[in-house]
Amino acid sequence: MAFHKKNIFPGTERHIAQFAKVLSHPARITILKELAERKTCICGEIVEVLPLSQATVSQHLKELKQTGIIKGTVNGTKSCYCIDWKILDEYRSSLKIFLNTLQGCDDVVDCC
Repeated sequence: MAFHKKNIFPGTERHIAQFAKVLSHPARITILKELAERKTCICGEIVEVLPLSQATVSQHLKELKQTGIIKGTVNGTKSCYCIDWKILDEYRSSLKIFLNTLQGCDDVVDCC
């Protein structure tokens, strides 16, 4: 049985890593920006915004949806997506706490 070493880390660290991973591709960042700027659900128009194939865009949407940052519904042949602001706020809060913790340790005088 395979054992994922990431499971030995606390949930907070895994949560932040999951958020960082989903943001690690410019296409997913562009998708989030587009959804946020339009302030509404987008149905099928995301492909027109990106210089990527429909299949590639679908894969990026799937990654965003798996983390919960976006939610979507299927209406016939169209899929509609929007940001789940509650989930995004949870990720944002976790990341902010983590970065503030790092910043609190920045008093190293002589390094590298």
